Amino acid sequence: MSEIKVPAMGESITEGTVSRWMVKEGDTVNQGDVLLELETDKVNIEISAEESGVLEKIIRSEGETVVIGETIGTLSAGTGGGSGASASEPAASEDKKASAPAPEVPTPSAPDAATPESSDSAKTASPSARKLARERGIELDQVQSKDPIGRVYQDDVKSHSNQAPAPASAPVSKTPTPSAPSAQAAGSSTYTKPVERQRMSRRRATIAKRLVEAQQTAAMLTTFNEVDMTAIMDVRKRRKDKFKEKHEINLGFMSFFTKAVVGALKKFPTVNAEIDGDDVVLKKYYDIGIAVSAKEGLVVPVVRDADRLGFAEIEKSIADLASKARSNTLALSDLQGGTFTITNGGTFGSLLSTPILNTPQVGILGMHKIQLRPVAIDAERMENRPMMYIALSYDHRIIDGSEAVRFLVTVKELLEDPESLLIEG
Repeated sequence: MSEIKVPAMGESITEGTVSRWMVKEGDTVNQGDVLLELETDKVNIEISAEESGVLEKIIRSEGETVVIGETIGTLSAGTGGGSGASASEPAASEDKKASAPAPEVPTPSAPDAATPESSDSAKTASPSARKLARERGIELDQVQSKDPIGRVYQDDVKSHSNQAPAPASAPVSKTPTPSAPSAQAAGSSTYTKPVERQRMSRRRATIAKRLVEAQQTAAMLTTFNEVDMTAIMDVRKRRKDKFKEKHEINLGFMSFFTKAVVGALKKFPTVNAEIDGDDVVLKKYYDIGIAVSAKEGLVVPVVRDADRLGFAEIEKSIADLASKARSNTLALSDLQGGTFTITNGGTFGSLLSTPILNTPQVGILGMHKIQLRPVAIDAERMENRPMMYIALSYDHRIIDGSEAVRFLVTVKELLEDPESLLIEG
């Protein structure tokens, strides 16, 4: 019998969530078959069978949090369903396959062992089990665990909830009662109209955590400007057909903005830096993160060495990374090491926003919707021009306000004179 363990998943990832099992207990698998999918803070990872055999036991169910090196299942050699079960745990394997009746044989058969096992279960319950227990007003000490080591899981709490109320604590029940108002308030269950509760995905929870950390740790400030997009739109109109015919990719706005950002970063290197303790690390390369909205939340894949790429190469890189993000096939290497980020809220209609830093980076550029607005050409003439507001959020700890403003002005000037991008960008 071999153990299925959580593999190392990258230098910054220490844990994940079991997203889904592709096979069931008793299924025969071949070496290389995908057993399950793990959701991490950044990407989803598939775990494959290292040898052929039968999936004997699933130890960590869907929704459970696991850490690197932890055993999440067992695989036995051969083709039989349960022949690989160890002699010391046959009942546990059978209980796992049985439908709900097994937990109906609770503590009376082993009163001496019940108390320490329950105590240990409460200490080693999974996060999802603790959350469900809080929502249902259940004490974890009362929940009987089916796990050999006594760890309480979400299924154990559900089984306990479906049984008759435990004799030791009468107030526990399926329906809200006046006897437990504090538990209902703590679980935010006092809604009088229909609601739907959804568990936050690991990626969404991580995004939330890091955005809050960015606001708490950085001295974040935002400066704004606007860009006249007339020249860029004229270039795209004249060149887009030949560009697509030659490079088999559309000429979008992101390549212009990426080139403009690189040109400005070369002029103001502190915006391309990060803080490491008491040191400022000035990066001599330009790996530009492009924020992409995917089903599981925002991700920021990185265009490597953007200063060495042409417009077509940048457009192809962005299109490839965006496609991977939406199909959930990004690799960890696609997300690591960016030096500066560009986010385009204009694709969703945003007219103005203040983007939050993608730490440890100290600068992020926000693009917005292009909108026709009357612009004074001179003292006597007004014209409707395609204008875009742009925003630079920056870490005021190492970037002065004047530097941030001049950086953004440089981006504006490069965009309004696209030919200069060939030189400066």
